[in-house]
Amino acid sequence: MTQRLTVSRAMHDVGLAAWFGGSLNGAIGLNGAASDVDDPRQRARVANAGWARWTPFNALAIGAHLVGGFQLLRRDSGRAAVQSGLASNTAVKFGLTGGALAATAYSRVLGQRIMAAGDVPVAGGTDPLPQTPPDVAKAQKQLKVLQWAIPAMTGGLLVSNSLAGEQERPIEAARGILKAAPSRAAAAATGLGETLKQAVS
Repeated sequence: MTQRLTVSRAMHDVGLAAWFGGSLNGAIGLNGAASDVDDPRQRARVANAGWARWTPFNALAIGAHLVGGFQLLRRDSGRAAVQSGLASNTAVKFGLTGGALAATAYSRVLGQRIMAAGDVPVAGGTDPLPQTPPDVAKAQKQLKVLQWAIPAMTGGLLVSNSLAGEQERPIEAARGILKAAPSRAAAAATGLGETLKQAVS
């Protein structure tokens, strides 16, 4: 593993850090602070205005993360085939990334739905009042779940990245390759046996 991809790694890591940090701050800070607005009809407006300002930067961060991740994946594809544990960690990263992307996109759809309703009374960014219109209350309840799901999944990606960094250490790479060697040898032997059977028949 001699190829250095500093720019790609920086895009991957900084983009993910912004995605995670922005979503966590949104859940704790932005959505929570909206409840401090005195007028219940202005609370959703304040929360949505904050999210609207963050959305372009979040999209840029996500894009940088994906582009950088694609370059790293291309570099590591050969190693994933021979190092035990690397392919499974990559599969976990794919799952978490897909889930976080879907949750982020749907959160924006729900936010737009709330904005389209106008200045309706709410308790906070993700908390309805009894007098909140049913469609807005439903969207807020869904957002209440998603606001924690996104940082949970992107936080999981950060942990997975930490594991991937450990797997790049020469001693860990050597252990993983040695651990995977018996299964690769067995697969090769099976393939050779099938080839010989076909040749004989």
